Amino acid sequence: MNVKSVEKHDNSTATLVLTVEKTVFQNGLDKAYKQVKNQIYVPGFRKGKAPRRIVEGMYGKETFYEDAINLIFPDVWAEALEGQDLTVVGSPSISDLNVEESGDLTLTVEAGLYPEVTLGQYKGIEAEKAEVTVSEAEIDAEVKKLADRNSTIETVERPAADGDTAVIDFEGFLNGVPFEGGKGEDYSLKIGSGTFIPGFEEQLVGLSAGDEKDLDVTFPEDYGAEDLAGKPVVFKVKVKEVKATNTPELDDEFAKDVSETADTLAELRDELKKKLEEQKGEEVENAFKNAVMQKAIENMEVTIPDAMIEAQLDEIMQQYSMSMQQSGFSLEQYAQMMGTTVQGVRESQRASALSQVQNTLLLEKVAEAEAIEISEEEVEATYQEMADQYEMEVEKVKEYVPAEEIQRDKKFEKAMAMITDSAVAVAPKPAEAAEE
Repeated sequence: MNVKSVEKHDNSTATLVLTVEKTVFQNGLDKAYKQVKNQIYVPGFRKGKAPRRIVEGMYGKETFYEDAINLIFPDVWAEALEGQDLTVVGSPSISDLNVEESGDLTLTVEAGLYPEVTLGQYKGIEAEKAEVTVSEAEIDAEVKKLADRNSTIETVERPAADGDTAVIDFEGFLNGVPFEGGKGEDYSLKIGSGTFIPGFEEQLVGLSAGDEKDLDVTFPEDYGAEDLAGKPVVFKVKVKEVKATNTPELDDEFAKDVSETADTLAELRDELKKKLEEQKGEEVENAFKNAVMQKAIENMEVTIPDAMIEAQLDEIMQQYSMSMQQSGFSLEQYAQMMGTTVQGVRESQRASALSQVQNTLLLEKVAEAEAIEISEEEVEATYQEMADQYEMEVEKVKEYVPAEEIQRDKKFEKAMAMITDSAVAVAPKPAEAAEE
């Protein structure tokens, strides 16, 4: 194998022209032929017994080219990169091939290169950071959630009211004919929840167990089923049971029941306020750090080859596939449930893949610029933390997680901390100024 030429381009790609010796190419053709020969029928020969030259004579010399190249290319490519000052990313692509009169094979290969990064400002970056405030209304909402979670439901012998749960049998009719998906039995419907189409739940108010009623409703114009969208229908409903929700009184006894530390409702509200402040504070801090990192990315200069994005997408899709398998679904089934295709899922993750690559390039370059190093003690401490977390022996963790991976992650952590810790928080602009 001979590298005839190497041309680097400004878009972080390179074009290599390679010459593959005839013997290597012929070996690939032989292997390709042997893999499929039992599937080939040639008149005058038993299936799988026709010589390669006969098959090529019938279907053309190029019949086995693609399969042959796929077989020999990994070794050819690895040999081509030896001695070259190239750091290739992603999968290379063959843009042209030619078989010379000598029988040698000439390949033109396009490859993405690990991009050069020029850092801009990454210390002292200014970014907006919101003030953490918790309103009384937000505390009220949290108290209500606790009350709802501690509510009880009991069957009542009275007409249904808003907020009650009605257990019903129902069947829907369009022009007197039952329609698909319009029937249910022993369905528990909370009146006022907005679960059913507009006008349905309201007509249950005043009905008692044993009552039957025809409900006239109209499906919304934007309803998913086209044959029902905007159509008036009739639901025949029978109420089988009415259940009332008993919400506890919001007093000191309630506070004691739902909290391990609060003795009064006022103390519970203070506890919830502190919890909300911590949650909001974490959200604000994360948003601030994300904004700082995004500005640092925007400040750097880099041309990312498509191959690098595609390689990151490959990783994301592999993670998706593994996650789906654990849930008992294939990637194709997941895509279908989402109303798209596997390729559609892949494209939906393109922006995320780009962001991940950008972050990686930024943190690698900052770690290099700041000469960040990770000691053996830090690596061992991380191994111990992981062992404690997963309740495993340290040596077992080391079998699964290479030290290089830990060093890389720790470098990235320190590089990110260097960027975000030095950042300057500024108050958000007023809404009017932001609009302008």
